[in-house]
Amino acid sequence: MARIVMKFGGTSVANLDRIRAAAAFVRREVDAGHSVAVVVSAMAGETNRLVGLCADAGEPAPALDARDIEYDAVVASGEQVTSGLLALVMQNLGYRARSWQGWQIPLKTDMAHGKARIAEIEGEALGEAIDSGEIAICAGFQGIAPDGRIATLGRGGSDTSAVAIAAAIGAERCDIYTDVDGVYTTDPRLTKQARRIGKISFEEMLEMASVGAKVLQTRSVELAMRYNVPVRVLSSFDPPDAPGPGTLICDEEDIVEENIVTTVTPDFNEASVTILAVPDEPGRAAGIFNALAAANINIDMIVQSASREAGFANISFTTKEGELDRAMKVLSEEQPKIGFKAMQSDRNVAKVSVIGLGMKSHAGVAATMFRALAEKGINIQNISTSEIKISVLINADAAEYAVRVLHDAYGLDKTPQAARG
Repeated sequence: MARIVMKFGGTSVANLDRIRAAAAFVRREVDAGHSVAVVVSAMAGETNRLVGLCADAGEPAPALDARDIEYDAVVASGEQVTSGLLALVMQNLGYRARSWQGWQIPLKTDMAHGKARIAEIEGEALGEAIDSGEIAICAGFQGIAPDGRIATLGRGGSDTSAVAIAAAIGAERCDIYTDVDGVYTTDPRLTKQARRIGKISFEEMLEMASVGAKVLQTRSVELAMRYNVPVRVLSSFDPPDAPGPGTLICDEEDIVEENIVTTVTPDFNEASVTILAVPDEPGRAAGIFNALAAANINIDMIVQSASREAGFANISFTTKEGELDRAMKVLSEEQPKIGFKAMQSDRNVAKVSVIGLGMKSHAGVAATMFRALAEKGINIQNISTSEIKISVLINADAAEYAVRVLHDAYGLDKTPQAARG
């Protein structure tokens, strides 16, 4: 019997009717003879409600660490409820099922409560349980820290839990059930020409996740790539007896035909910062980015340009919009030490990226992108690249139009992406 992991997101277990629908998908796989472990998120909106309760409870004294630990104890309860309810539904259908919490697996994490990283999973007990015919319903998003307390993995952590468990038990694949029926050439809400992709590589999916695609959490894709765990993205809103094919995320070698560009991905959660008149000498840039790193602020798309004043430079970078105020505060505190003269910020920006394995071996991808945007009068503020990605920072008001322009420029509305592979 093949071992598989099935993960259901918040919208897929939003209420008892949705949990019963998820149970029908699980039932199909068990009846097909598979050994099944299921990972569940909290019901849609439940984690936000629990986070709000933590905020309303106020700051406990005296240590911030104490707040982080109790925060985890509260917000992890959402997944505990869902796992128990799904186990009850499966039992009522006549199957042997039980809930598993993170500490029971055990899924071991580091000490970073609220944003913990997985250190180790001992998958032997879980594997033996599902091979015996038990359906293991695992609470996602949580594990156990070295202090013996519950630790949560941060937003989207249930995806990471699912892939990590799949790797630990040697699962044949990990199926992620959500409210979309696969990965698309771009956000279908932005253009009706978006097409579902049949297969996409780990590398492409990782780039998509890193620039704002909401389909999978970045760390889950990293784990899938590291341990070569095939991941399928499927819709839990399809009929359980006639599910769609979804999108398979797999190794590059398993994809027969590589498209030059596979997706156009927008990220509207961006802000830019420009630091003006930084002394143009060694150590100044290091001072800026060391201070931001110490505050755990992620930055991207760094550009340095000459200032109008001789001996000075301007440095621009992007960060997530939610980090902008903290970034500006950190830089204000560091201004006397670094010696820059002024800084400015802009929330009305967006990042648009084109991603594709074929960029490795085809010239002209950047030229097509810049020409298409220029012809439509869309100005580019910053540019960053990787081996299979080109990202541009533009005015947010033009972002949706830019996505449609680029989707058309690369022929993604005509490429039979659903048949790719």
